Amino acid sequence: MQEAIILLALLGAMSGGETLHLILLPATGNVAENSPPGTSVHKFSVKLSASLSPVIPGFPQIINSNPLTEAFRVNWLSGTYFEVVTTGMEQLDFETGPNIFDLQIYVKDEVGVTDLQVLTVQYFLISPPKSFRMSANGTLFSTTELDFEAGHRSFHLIVEVRDSGGLKASTELQVNIVNLNDEVPRFTSPTRVYTILEELSPGTIVANITAEDPDDEGFPSHLLYSITTVSKYFMINQLTGTIQVAQRIDRDAGELRQNPTISLEVLVKDRPYGGQENRIQITFIVEDVNDNPATCQKFTFSIMVPERTAKGTLLLDLNKFCFDDDSEAPNNRFNFTMPSGVGSGSRFLQDPAGSGKIVLIGDLDYENPSNLAAGNKYTVIIQVQDVAPPYYKNNVYVYILTSPENEFPLIFDRPSYVFDVSERRPARTRVGQVRATDKDLPQSSLVYSISTGGASLQYPNVFWINPKTGELQLVTKVDYETTPIYILRIQATNNEDTSSVTVTVNILEENDEKPICTPNSYFLALPVDLKVGTNIQNFKLTCTDLDSSPRSFRYSIGPGNVNNHFTFSPNAGSNVTRLLLTSRFDYAGGFDKIWDYKLLVYVTDDNLLSDRKKAEALVETGTVTLSIKVIPHPTTIITTTPRPRVTYQVLRKNIYSPSAWYVPFVITLGSILLLGLLVYLVVLLAKAIHRHCPCKTGKNKEPLTKKGETKTAERDVVVETIQMNTIFDGEAIDPVTGETYEFNSKTGARKWKDPLTQMPKWKESSHQGAAPRRVTAGEGMGSLRSANREEDELSGKAWAEDAGLGSRNEGGKLGNPKNRNPAFMNRASPKPHPGK
Repeated sequence: MQEAIILLALLGAMSGGETLHLILLPATGNVAENSPPGTSVHKFSVKLSASLSPVIPGFPQIINSNPLTEAFRVNWLSGTYFEVVTTGMEQLDFETGPNIFDLQIYVKDEVGVTDLQVLTVQYFLISPPKSFRMSANGTLFSTTELDFEAGHRSFHLIVEVRDSGGLKASTELQVNIVNLNDEVPRFTSPTRVYTILEELSPGTIVANITAEDPDDEGFPSHLLYSITTVSKYFMINQLTGTIQVAQRIDRDAGELRQNPTISLEVLVKDRPYGGQENRIQITFIVEDVNDNPATCQKFTFSIMVPERTAKGTLLLDLNKFCFDDDSEAPNNRFNFTMPSGVGSGSRFLQDPAGSGKIVLIGDLDYENPSNLAAGNKYTVIIQVQDVAPPYYKNNVYVYILTSPENEFPLIFDRPSYVFDVSERRPARTRVGQVRATDKDLPQSSLVYSISTGGASLQYPNVFWINPKTGELQLVTKVDYETTPIYILRIQATNNEDTSSVTVTVNILEENDEKPICTPNSYFLALPVDLKVGTNIQNFKLTCTDLDSSPRSFRYSIGPGNVNNHFTFSPNAGSNVTRLLLTSRFDYAGGFDKIWDYKLLVYVTDDNLLSDRKKAEALVETGTVTLSIKVIPHPTTIITTTPRPRVTYQVLRKNIYSPSAWYVPFVITLGSILLLGLLVYLVVLLAKAIHRHCPCKTGKNKEPLTKKGETKTAERDVVVETIQMNTIFDGEAIDPVTGETYEFNSKTGARKWKDPLTQMPKWKESSHQGAAPRRVTAGEGMGSLRSANREEDELSGKAWAEDAGLGSRNEGGKLGNPKNRNPAFMNRASPKPHPGK
């Protein structure tokens, strides 16, 4: 309840900052003892919140009190004024009940604003006489010693209580003096020691304790009896002092077996609480009776006797297992009768008679026909009985079984075993079977197990043997290349003998390894006009096979070799082969349409097999994936058809579990950290670009014209550069400018040939429209370097435009990058264009 009140107060404090107050609370109110219903205790009012929302009907109300009471309620007077009054549902008795109450008053308006305050209510007695005084909290005290014998046996008091407003109430109080009990009771029963038998029925009376009280002359009293000692065996009648048996008393169990005496302390009082009391010690001696029959730990015995046991051998001593729980003689003594049972008289005897010792006197040969007829099983019946009345007895059954002797060893049918198994066989394949025998009868079951061997680097147990049949199986596939031979030690046991044998398992080699090539996947690029027969980018495959010769490899290209432009040389008989171009590409004539090839290369190890043997032999094939990109001619324009888009709409329903609160927390925290890292990396990238790659837009370009052409011929410069390899192994003449350029056959990258090795044919136009000037070999190095520098600046500027937002059109605006040629070029052929 306290927690609920605290929660309501917190809710009121959190409701939007508005205030709702109980005026004139907390406070203390006074009320007279035994006031009638409707007596006013305290008046208060309610200050509404800022919203002026009215108080909900039924509020304010008392939601809790300490101590709990229904003696008060809240009445409405008018408007926002209320008072606490008595209900009359509980009598406010100063002598029997509490005289201070803390009332928790709770108010709530229609918008949910609340307040909680406490009203303390107390009442007092008034007009104390000379013999009494009253404290501030309403407690009445005596100021003189009260003497019953002096004649002052009662007092009449007037008690008055006043409130803070001056109102008062009064009542009469009668104080009676009670005579004190100052004499202890005296025991009158003379017996202190009682002798009883064990196993008395609960409720049996075993003693009667009596006492008297000398104070009976002054006023009537009733003596009360109780047992102060903790005892589970006895109980006493509180009014009469009669002691009875409470539960079973067993002389032969627990602490009574060692000490048969029970001591009790009896207490007599003349009042339930306070008063005078006296104590007495009494003792019970428990006597034993023959209530337990002779018994044994078990009444059925099974004895296994070897067939060659000598006559006169003691087989069983029943005295070690039989007993009598009675604690005293002769109740705890017993003996045994002569053994009986079909076929047992000539084989077994109790010696000496009545001793319970069973000895062998006959023949138990397992192969004896008479013993085989009896199944080598015998039953002996003996009775164990008390020697004292009432002569309890029990039957004891002894089952004697003949066990055969182990005369023959356990041996395997072979001195050793050799099994062969193919390395391609799956798990649970039968490898072979071992067998062991024992000539002893009866035949017992054998258990086979692998004691040593049969392990590999990957598996601790490669083989499993059936423990009943001795069949050896594979647990997993074996590998000839890893372990060609396994040597096992197999053990057989029949709980008597153990024998071992060596098993050799030869792993038969099979072609189960796929060829593995390096590299397994690769990306190649070649120019569209690559010469037929060229080794593409000097690419070669190097293959290995753990169980095949290098000359057994055969290479073929599967799906993706459209129009058969590619082949491998050699295509068989070697573990190293190279990729060649077998035919030219024809994109202009429409024969070829694919620029990106995805080749799946098959490497098979059947090259050394004939066609007839290939159908029967085990062949393995490895694969290599090649991605080949054809680099188009610089002037080739590739039109691409946009791939249709498919939009997938996935509808997910988020079912949030409150118990998984940490999931969005972790996701949010990780997202914030990742976003911060991304912003940091972007800032570093921007600084690096600004520091190393400043973008400068040249407003004045010097147009270049080809030799023999006029300055009026205008051409757009489209230059793209991707530097992929610095080694150029081919040469070609540009069809537009007639200049010689070098290219890399692997990546398709191109560059102009060194101007020192060819005569430049460029014409330059000055920004002011000067006449074209041709740089010849005869001019100085300064002129040549100037021309090369201008050429490099033009090429670099075109490359910068291409690497940025695209080339510029005639209006000086950036072109659309998607309309540019996607081919890989080191540098495009410069075309004449008008000067600015």
